[in-house]
Amino acid sequence: MKKNKGGFLSMTRRWLARIVIAIGGIWLAGIALFAFLPVPFSAVMAERQVSAWLTGNFSWVAHSDWVARDDISPWMPLAVIAAEDQKFPSHWGFDVEAIESVLDKQNGRLRGASTLSQQTAKNLFLWDGRSWVRKGLEAGLTLGLEGVWSKRRILTVYLNIAEFGDGIFGVEAASQKYFHKPASRLTMSEAALLAAVLPNPLRFRVAAPSGYVRQRQAWIMRQMSQLGGVGFIQQHNL
Repeated sequence: MKKNKGGFLSMTRRWLARIVIAIGGIWLAGIALFAFLPVPFSAVMAERQVSAWLTGNFSWVAHSDWVARDDISPWMPLAVIAAEDQKFPSHWGFDVEAIESVLDKQNGRLRGASTLSQQTAKNLFLWDGRSWVRKGLEAGLTLGLEGVWSKRRILTVYLNIAEFGDGIFGVEAASQKYFHKPASRLTMSEAALLAAVLPNPLRFRVAAPSGYVRQRQAWIMRQMSQLGGVGFIQQHNL
């Protein structure tokens, strides 16, 4: 009986090891291929879609339209940098000065402070939620993205897979949905409004912005101006 139990545990460990290796291989292949290929869908998109199916909502579809970086208004990358990660051009994936803010020392809970590189790694490859396991995987994937992709590529992928509303993924789908025009024609104000909902796009709404979202939009626009406007994007080749 003990022998059978030991054999089962050994077989389980082998299968788990194979699964881990397979997932790691998929991630490595994804980092290599998506350095130049359009991203068809992200892990967050897949998670949202499966959740909809499991609740019986078969009409819900996660929607995204991939566009090249040159087909995105320069106001949009500037807006997300101003809102989410103003040190993006200079860091190597992590904002060292903000690391302490990740851990709430009073109760040990994980908080935000993720860079755009970290958010791209999480959205593309990992599940939603917060845990030390996910944070550890996110850190490794972030280093992979920073090592293989350019900053411009990270921004391009981020803007194409970011969630801007219920079933709305990517800046092109968001621009068409909310402003009825392509992402290449987004204005400074429109880009700031889209960036304003990114902390929680299922709670904050572009179509019916709350007072808080409007305040955040105004703050983002001030930050965009202080960074130097679209000249900041051109200066850093983003």
